[in-house]
Order: sequence, then C-alpha cells, then structure tokens
Amino acid sequence: MIILGSPASGKTTLAERLSRDLGLPVLCKDDVKEALFDVLGCPDRERSRCLSEASFHALARIARTQLTLGRSCIVEGNWRAVHVPLLAALTGEARARAAQIWCCADPGEIVRRFTSRHRHLGHLDRLMPATELSAAAQLAPAFLELTGPRWVYRSDSDPGYPALMEQIKSWRL
Repeated sequence: MIILGSPASGKTTLAERLSRDLGLPVLCKDDVKEALFDVLGCPDRERSRCLSEASFHALARIARTQLTLGRSCIVEGNWRAVHVPLLAALTGEARARAAQIWCCADPGEIVRRFTSRHRHLGHLDRLMPATELSAAAQLAPAFLELTGPRWVYRSDSDPGYPALMEQIKSWRL
C-alpha cells in the first residue's frame, strides 16, 4: 500500500493507524530521512531534497525485501511522478499489487498542522515559503501512474476511516 499526499495532510498518522489495524509493517520516509539528518546533517533545503530522494530509494529497497519475502507493507511519503519507475520496479520484481491512498484535508487545516507541528530540525520547515506551503495544501489528488486501486482519504473527517477500511479489506481478499 502506498500512502501519499502533501506535507501535513495526515499521511503518517493514517499509515500508523492502518499498520495497527491491518497488522502490516509501515515504512515512513521521514523515519529514514531523519536518521540521515542525524548522521549527515542538513544545512539547507537543497541538501534536504537530496536526502529525501535517498530516503525514497532506501524505503523502496526495504519494501522490496518485505515483498520478496511474501510480506505486505505500507510505504508512506510524499511520493511524486518521478518515483513511478522506482515503485513500478518494486511491484514488478516482487509481483506485488499496489493500492494508493491519497491523504488530504482542508487547506487551512494543512497549513495549521504544518505551522504548529514539531519535527526534526533537519526538515527545515521554517524555511518553506508561505506561498509554497499554500500551494501544497491545495493540491488535488495526484495519483501515480501505477496499476491498482486508488482511494482518497480526508484526514480531517474521521468518519471516512471505516469506509476506507472496508475498501482495503475488499481489495485484499
């Protein structure tokens, strides 16, 4: 399962909840990225972007191991079109099926979450221009060109979670 969406849209919270409810391991991009920050540092946004890309590749490698062992998993991050070859190779090699869940919320809620959260300082959130944050908060679902089901989950509307779980359970059968 691939969970994607804009910053502060609720991706990690959803991934952790699904992990608990489905008994699947969750692999979060920021867990990898923050470990890289701790070892390599992060002096600027360009370096942060480079570490993000390294994190996506590490995440895909770990997921590939899980899938080739016959274990499903959840990968979470702000996956983009540039990552399609990485994910397509991952699912193709392991003969895995992939579902995508686009996590979103009201743009005002996303901005509130982003500006009030406390994350590893390496993310350099304080350097994100307000216009970039506002644009990210208003992104329409941008699913990746991969086969498999696609669901939108509004993280600011908890009643949507039971419906999402029903869709996932139907798909997994």
